[in-house]
Amino acid sequence: MAFMNTLTLAVSSSRIQLLLPLVVGYAINLGISHGQICVAQLEEEYVPLFIFGDSLFDVGNNNYINTTTDMQANFWPYGLTSFKYPSGRVSDGRLIPDFIAEYANMEFIPPYLQIGNHQYSKGANFASAGAGALVETNQGLVIDLSSQLKYFIEVETLLKQKLGGEEARTLLISKAIYLFSIGTNDYLVPFIPNIYSIILQKYPPQVYVDMVLGNLTIVIKEIYKKGGRKFGFLNLFPLGCLPVAKALNLEINKDGCVEEIMEITQLHNVALKELLQKLETQLQGFKYSYIDFHTAIGERIKDPSKYGFKESKIGCCGGGPYRGFQSCGGKRSVKEYELCENVEEYLIFDAAHPTEKAYHQIAEQMWNGDHNFAGPYNLRELHQT
Repeated sequence: MAFMNTLTLAVSSSRIQLLLPLVVGYAINLGISHGQICVAQLEEEYVPLFIFGDSLFDVGNNNYINTTTDMQANFWPYGLTSFKYPSGRVSDGRLIPDFIAEYANMEFIPPYLQIGNHQYSKGANFASAGAGALVETNQGLVIDLSSQLKYFIEVETLLKQKLGGEEARTLLISKAIYLFSIGTNDYLVPFIPNIYSIILQKYPPQVYVDMVLGNLTIVIKEIYKKGGRKFGFLNLFPLGCLPVAKALNLEINKDGCVEEIMEITQLHNVALKELLQKLETQLQGFKYSYIDFHTAIGERIKDPSKYGFKESKIGCCGGGPYRGFQSCGGKRSVKEYELCENVEEYLIFDAAHPTEKAYHQIAEQMWNGDHNFAGPYNLRELHQT
């Protein structure tokens, strides 16, 4: 297997080319100067959500960066179920962070780069479709994890200026939940034959997993240093069973999934769980929810009717075998696509992303689920801690 090299977590401005840097800077300042932060409200009501990751969590940040339509979803039929317009979410409707915000009695957390009056007292969403823990994953076209950390530090600095350092730490930073979905692109991109997956060097699978989780560990520890204590992590869902993987014409196992991708996905999930257990012993006050996204989606693939779906093996929107070409909407490199008649019947919306219905089910389990699915805390318990 071929994998990418990562040499540094340092942020390079040339790697992330924002379309409107001056305007975005203005928006950041506007969000603090105009966003009224009431200390009494913070003490009583809000547990902020700071969201990091990829397309599973991106609510529109990629609308505001200089990238390609391969990394965007701001065109029809994305958003057709809930928004009736394309918001930039890579699904037919709401994503997991939208539902979690609702359960936490807050409005949707907007994309960090969206121009407007941001209430950072309720958190921020830094996620970017196509992003990975490795800088080299879709390099220059996404907001990689280290850059997302940089944005969080900017917000944390602004909140300290507004509230005072200790109040910001006590009322916001230590109270907040930090939610992560990262790694999918680090493992899928090397298998997809396109200009974004030029392989620099080969690595043994476990070494590559260690590189991915090494970068994630740096980010976790930096947030911890700033005062963050409560974290939630999705493990990787069955990447080898997605339409995009099955359309690659690679070796399929008895379950109908790409074996090589499934193997490294499992390596990652085992290592992530071990990492979090280790951090719990190293970092005083560190609390986390390890969310078994892999099992949840896997069960729905194997027995869709149990969860109210009719189709779990092919996407609702896309082209090629299994509708596994990322052509939904006809705006990407492959133009031809099909759209299903009833998205409610489908587990997967496009070649690689669940439907709103699936996300809603998973978010409910994340919030209220037992500790076999979300443990040692579920998100409701973290919210109340």
